[in-house]
Formats: sequence, C-alpha cells, structure tokens
Amino acid sequence: MALRVQSVDPGSPAERLGIIPGCLLLAADGHEMEDSIDYQYYTVAASFPLRVCQNGVQRIIQVTKGEYEPLGCNFKTYLGDEKHSCDNHCMFCFIDQMPRGLRKSLYFKDDDERLSFLFGNYITMTNLSEREVERVIQMHISPIYISVHTTNPQLRVRMMANKKAADTLAYLDRFARGGIDMNCQIVLCRGINDGAELRRTLDDLLALRPQVGSIAVVPAGLTAHRKGLYHLEAYDAASAAEQLDILEEYSRKCRAEFGRSIVYPSDEWYLTAGRPLPQAEFYDDYAQLEDGVGMWRQYHDTFLEELAEPRGLVLPRSVDVVTGTLAAPLITQMMDTLHRQYPQVEITVHPITNHFFGGNVSVTGLVTATDIIRQCKGRLRSRTLGVPEVMLRDGEGTFLDDITTDQLGKELGCRVQILPTDGAGCCRALLETQSPKQRLAGLAARLRRAHKEGK
Repeated sequence: MALRVQSVDPGSPAERLGIIPGCLLLAADGHEMEDSIDYQYYTVAASFPLRVCQNGVQRIIQVTKGEYEPLGCNFKTYLGDEKHSCDNHCMFCFIDQMPRGLRKSLYFKDDDERLSFLFGNYITMTNLSEREVERVIQMHISPIYISVHTTNPQLRVRMMANKKAADTLAYLDRFARGGIDMNCQIVLCRGINDGAELRRTLDDLLALRPQVGSIAVVPAGLTAHRKGLYHLEAYDAASAAEQLDILEEYSRKCRAEFGRSIVYPSDEWYLTAGRPLPQAEFYDDYAQLEDGVGMWRQYHDTFLEELAEPRGLVLPRSVDVVTGTLAAPLITQMMDTLHRQYPQVEITVHPITNHFFGGNVSVTGLVTATDIIRQCKGRLRSRTLGVPEVMLRDGEGTFLDDITTDQLGKELGCRVQILPTDGAGCCRALLETQSPKQRLAGLAARLRRAHKEGK
C-alpha cells in the first residue's frame, strides 16, 4: 500500500525535500502508510526516514523538520484513500429502504473506523482488518462509535447477514482492554433483539465499563419501500412502553452505580409511548445527541433560556414554519410560548407528513421539499417559510430529493429562511431583534411601500 501525493504545499518540508505530485509515500520510520491517519501519525517527529517511490524508483529520504510541523503533502481525499463501504445486509438498514432516483451519494453505506473517530459515524466492526484493530489501539484512536445491536453472536449474524458479525464482537473487549472509549448504538427491531435479548446486550456492554461510556437505543426506522426485505413491524405505544421500561430500569441502575445514565433511550421511545421526556440531567453531557438522544430536551430548554433573555425591539412579523410530525408538538408548544411573550410575532407551524419515505418515518431531518410543496402550497399565512437546517445537506441549500431552497421558495411564492437546529439559535432567528438604526430603515421602507400602494 502507498499514498499518492496530489499536491505539495509551497515552502513546506516536502517541497524542500523534492517530493512532487505523483510521488508515492511508502513508509515513514519503517511504518507502512495506507491512509492519512498513518501519514499524520508517523510524520509528526522532527527526524525520520521516509521511503518513497518517484518515477518508478524507490529511495529513502531523511526528513528533518520541526516536531509536529506538517510535512506538507496533500492527497486526493482527506482520508488519503476512499471511504470504506459496509459489507453487511442488515435487516433494518435504512439505505436499503430508500426510494429509487435519489443522488448516488445517498446510497453509499460507509463502515469506516476513521470516520467514526473523525465525525462520530457508527461502525459495525465487520470489515475491520487485524491491522486496523491494532492501529486503533496503538494510536489510541478514541472515542469510536460502534453499532452493536446485539451481543448474541448468532443473532448478530442473522441481523446483519454477515458471518463476521459474530467473531468481531471480540473487538469490544480488545478495545476496552486497550483503553479505547466506546459510544455504542443498539437499533431495536420489534420481536428480534428487544426484550430479554436487549437485557443481555445491555449487561454485556455495561460489563465493559468504564470504556463503554454511553449506549444509545433507537427503534428501527421503517419506510414504505421495503419490498423484498425482511418483514419488520414498527413499535406502537404499548410495545414502545415495554422497551422503555427496560431502558429506564437500566438507566436508573447506572445512575445509582456510576453517577450517569449511560443507557439513553432515543426521543422516539418517549413520544411513541406517550410519556414525558426526561429532564436535562438525565442526558448528562448529551453524548449521543446526533443519534436523536436528548434532542427534544435540549431544544426545549435552550429555546426557553434564549426567550428569557432581554432583547431590543422585536418588530411585528409573520412566519410559517415546517417540521416533522414527531417534533411537531414540541415546535408548536415553543412557538405558542414565543407568541405569548411577543404577540406581534405570529408563527404558523406546519407538521409535514413524510409521504416521500412513508412507513414510520417522522423525524424532521428526513422531510423532503416534495412533501413540503404538496402540503403547504396555498396554505401559507405569510411570505416567509422557516425551514430547519437539519432538512438540508451540510453546507448546501438542498433537500434529500435534490430540490433547492430557491426552488422551494419559487414553488410556494415565499422567501425561505433557514432556521438553526438548536433551540437558542432558532429562537433568535424567529425574533430577528433589530437595532434602532435597522428599525428606522425598516420603517422607512414600509412607509415607502404604503405610499406607493396608496397612489
């Protein structure tokens, strides 16, 4: 294996050493380099031999530079190679349930320990090589996020349709002994890995404390596009309550023994079971927020905290806001609270039923522009539509169905305002507090419009 240099930073040690684009980096200080993790780890020293291959000829370069000074090589991707794809065929995989015709990148299943460390992506461990396992421990790549689902070897093979799923459970113990912190995930499938199997999994994971720092438990998301896939049933209020009883039991035990909940049910369990969500203290440091654990509570509390802050003049405005059906009760409650404090701000909430994916999909992040257009056209009460940022691709104004915010605005005849996902940011965006100077400018503009319309 080798790393092909794409470019070299001007004035860098690499440029001074004569490394040019196209050069292959083979090993640093005797350690082979396969990706940017190896590169970053083995090139931090002030002095080391670097084996390269340039124009088909291998040679050793003695590197001398400042300790931790970047060598200055860049590669085709930030990983140095391509993302590692998933080899599993999990019975609950959401990507397998997506409708056809979406952009190609949405159908890629990653299972890459590097992305787990860098971005908190979950890995199943089934495609880890022995070298990668050892590297995680040697380089102390921590924390990592692991999709466990069950610690029953035979059941894990069945759920993932991968024979490696059983043997790779041993990596959990190796990581724990190596001091690697792990945040674990369990996706529950009704009648498959819940109930007694859930208890077994929780007991096994908690035995790896303190390296297992958190365990998020979420229900499987089921769309209407499951033709040919394993038959799964969605949790209803009664069955959700049964699993929630188990999860809360373990959370209480953990708080009593370890001072932390450790076992965190996702928000869907409470909302499906019709139970109030826990207070903020339950979620400790919100370690599993990206998995939908504690998002409701954090949004609620930070919104109200921001609303209580003193602010300048809040001008009258009217806004329509879209959200998923799961979060709709919370968003409606917050908007009503805002309106009571600032009656001049009128907000209409539109819960969007997810027909695009169908099934039990109800989270805000999976709402598409297609459904917004169908359910909001002719029903908006204002000229501004607030769209939660979580509905859009990171850094882009594009929905999952490839419709842009500009296209959405044209279809609905309104201006689209992107609303921050966090409660405090959303509250600030909706209030749009203005300075006296901004107020005068806005007043002048309204007076000009009124004068023009009066002619």
